[in-house]
Order: sequence, then C-alpha cells, then structure tokens
Amino acid sequence: MDPPNISPQLDRLDDELDNLEEALQPILGNISDVANKLPLLDKAKLYVLATYSIESMLFSSLRLNGVDAKEHPVFKELTRVRQYFDKIKNIETPPEKPEQTLNKEAAIRFIKADLAENNNKVVNTKLSEMIAKERAKAALKAAKSSGGKRKAEISIPPEETNTESNSEEVESEGSRKKKKKEKKEQKKHKDKKSKKASK
Repeated sequence: MDPPNISPQLDRLDDELDNLEEALQPILGNISDVANKLPLLDKAKLYVLATYSIESMLFSSLRLNGVDAKEHPVFKELTRVRQYFDKIKNIETPPEKPEQTLNKEAAIRFIKADLAENNNKVVNTKLSEMIAKERAKAALKAAKSSGGKRKAEISIPPEETNTESNSEEVESEGSRKKKKKEKKEQKKHKDKKSKKASK
C-alpha cells in the first residue's frame, strides 16, 4: 500500500506559513514600539494575542511531529494564556451594579401617614392619586419586562386603601375630636352661666 501523495498540501502549508510570517512581522518584529502607542487595555490584548498565537503554533508543531501535545508544558501555557483572555473580557465588560431606586410609593405612604394627623383632605387625595400613578407605572414596567404577556394577563395591584374611605376615616376622626372639644366648651360655658345665675 502506497502512502498518499501529500506534497501539494505541504507546499500549500509552506506558502501559508510564509504569509503568516509576513503578516505577523510588523507586530512581532518590534512589538514594544507598537505596544507603546496603544492604551493600556489594548496593550494587554496585544501581548496576550501575540503570546497565544506563538503558543498555538508551537502546539500545532508538536501535534504535526506526533508528540502528545496535551501532556506537553505548551498545553498548560495555552490554558494559562486563555485565562488572561477571560480576565481582559471581565475588565472590558464589568458586572452591572444593581440599580438603586427610590420606592416612590413607599415614600408617598410615609408622607401621607404623617400628614394624616393634620386632617388635610386635599393633600391626602393628591397623595392617594400619586400612589395610584406609581402603582400604574410599576405595573407597566412589569408588563414591559414580562414581554410575552397579553394585556388581559397583566394585573394591576389594587390600592391598599380606598382614597375616599381613607379620607373619610381621617375626617371622621378629626370631626369626633372637634365635637368632643365643642361639647367640653359648651359644658364649661353652661357651668359658668349656671354659676352666674345662682349668684
């Protein structure tokens, strides 16, 4: 059995190696001159890519010579250089920081609870409207992020308290306090009149 004629492939490989040598010559000829003109991150990329290309050519050469390249120290060096690729990638795209957002709805509830003592009906209704708007915005944002849901499937969270009943409760508490004060004043006034009448 005659071995296959591989001389055309060898000639082609020789030509490709010459082309590769010409292409790498500007970079590898004087790599420090090229690297000095680059920013720091690009400089790191250049050095890692140059090292990786040299190591991979050595690895290929070992494989062509029939050596078990995976047991050779060149393979360990290749894996080490690949780790540098990952490090550079992590630097280029840093992990996203979690968003710090103000929970407007909670802030409005705090303000509303604080102002409820003042019995200001106008402020309470405005704050209730703002809470409703914030809930609607949150529901729309959730709908956009859920993507595939249809409008009918998206539920808008109900308000914790009805604005009218809440303002009525605040109003009724305030009116009860006023009535008590008025009764006390009327009683004092009657007591004064009765004392004057008895004199």
